[in-house]
Amino acid sequence: MPAPDRRRLGAAKEALARAHLERAGLRLVEANYRCRGGEIDLIMGDGDALVFVEVRYRAHDGFGGAAASVTVQKQRRIALAARHYLQRHGGDRDCRFDVVAIGAGDRLQWLRNAFEAPA
Repeated sequence: MPAPDRRRLGAAKEALARAHLERAGLRLVEANYRCRGGEIDLIMGDGDALVFVEVRYRAHDGFGGAAASVTVQKQRRIALAARHYLQRHGGDRDCRFDVVAIGAGDRLQWLRNAFEAPA
C-alpha cells in the first residue's frame, strides 16, 4: 500500500479509536505527539490521569493480531515520548499506557493498562 494510503488508513483508525474512547468518557488532550525517538497516537484525559494510547490496526489476526504488534521495543518508544511529554507539560500526574487494537471489520479491543513503562 502506498504511503499516502497508509497514512489515510492510519488516521481513520485513530479517529475510530478516539471516538470510542470519547464515548467512554475520556477527553482528547493531544493527537500524534512526536519527539525524537518516539510517538504517541493519542493522549487522553481520564479524570486527573493522562492516558497514552497506542492505536494498532491489523487486517488479519495472524501472528497475534494488532495487540501483539505492540512489542517491547515499541513500548520503549512510547514511554520515551511519554516522558518527554510529561517533562514539557507538567510531569507529576498519574498516567497509564493503553492500547486500542483494531482488527478485521473494525473490531475494536481497548486494553487499559496494557503495559508498564519499560526501563
